Amino acid sequence: MPQDLAASPAFQMSILLFVALAGYLLAYRINQSAVVGIILAGILVGPSLLGLVTYTDFVSSLANLGAIVLLFTIGLEFEVKEIAKVKYFVIALLGVIVPWISGYFLSRAFSYDFKASIFIGTALTATSIAVTANVLREMGKLQTDAARAIIGAAVVDDILGLMALSISESLVSSSVQVWPVVFTMLKAVTFVTVGIFTGKTILVKLLSIFDRSKLAEKYPQSIFIFAMMMAFLYSIAAEIVGLSAIVGAFLAGASFAGVHLKRAHIFKEGAEHLQIIFAAIFFISLGVIMDLHAVTAKLLVFVAVLTLVAIAAKIISCGGAARVLGMKTRESIIIGVGMVPRGEVAMIVALIGLNQALITQSTYSALILVSLLSTVIPPVILRNWLFKKNPDSIEELPIDS
Repeated sequence: MPQDLAASPAFQMSILLFVALAGYLLAYRINQSAVVGIILAGILVGPSLLGLVTYTDFVSSLANLGAIVLLFTIGLEFEVKEIAKVKYFVIALLGVIVPWISGYFLSRAFSYDFKASIFIGTALTATSIAVTANVLREMGKLQTDAARAIIGAAVVDDILGLMALSISESLVSSSVQVWPVVFTMLKAVTFVTVGIFTGKTILVKLLSIFDRSKLAEKYPQSIFIFAMMMAFLYSIAAEIVGLSAIVGAFLAGASFAGVHLKRAHIFKEGAEHLQIIFAAIFFISLGVIMDLHAVTAKLLVFVAVLTLVAIAAKIISCGGAARVLGMKTRESIIIGVGMVPRGEVAMIVALIGLNQALITQSTYSALILVSLLSTVIPPVILRNWLFKKNPDSIEELPIDS
């Protein structure tokens, strides 16, 4: 095959969509969430096994777009007031502190130095909102109390995780500085506050005016273009202040939630169809980025123990906090498990550590594998046990009008 053809965007898109389709087939065969099947398909075709797909800039760019579109569509189903609660902050806070400390001390026990241990602990603080939200959505459980708690806590977790990263960078530089941490927190909180206020007071009005315009009447698809434009604008703004782009996309979607439009179905259906394509590529990328060849037999022991700690720390801290705050035992366990996936967020933290020479390539590969395992395992637990259909399962709440 000519090299130019293999490198062409059209050919690569064809391969990625073929892998996505194979992922759905695999998920169907093993009776698991589509997320699990697609990630496993990504591992199969990635450097770990067949080597057909590598984590190129093209794949990375499409994956980032997929995560943004996915979180925007999920945000459309959530009113901000439903997730902005103090108890979600408490859940997120404990969900950052406990994994951070656990990861640090475990790494020290495995003879990692101070700087590496700090970053390994920091990587464990992350929660990938994209993974859990998509699994809950797939199962039709996105409107349960547990799902709202997971989404709300995961958004806060991203802000607190950013603070943890700032503190970690300060600690490893041997000069702990308070101001950079405070400044980082102020930027994040200001962005979320201003983003929500602007979305609910200005963007919704603009969208309503646009919806009644002659332009929208003649070209209804322009409503969808406007909505997606704001999703990407919010994503860019989030990255400018240091937050994940997907948090910005989620806030944009949540800003439009509940708005009454003549053509509301246009951008909702458009975003839904768009995320089917690009979200699948995002989940493929999580599998492709893993290269099992870099993981030695000795390192597998550390990976196994760290994965157990990563899972247990979130379940105990987030689930325990939810139970103490008055949520039912079953809901608390679901929240704990739902906060486990580290996904792309932990991978980004690991990459920062690698680029700053704070961790080695093998440690980076270990963190990628832990992130991957902690991403694949929760959907299996949620689907096969916690949300398995039985008389005692949590009833889905009606969607607010």
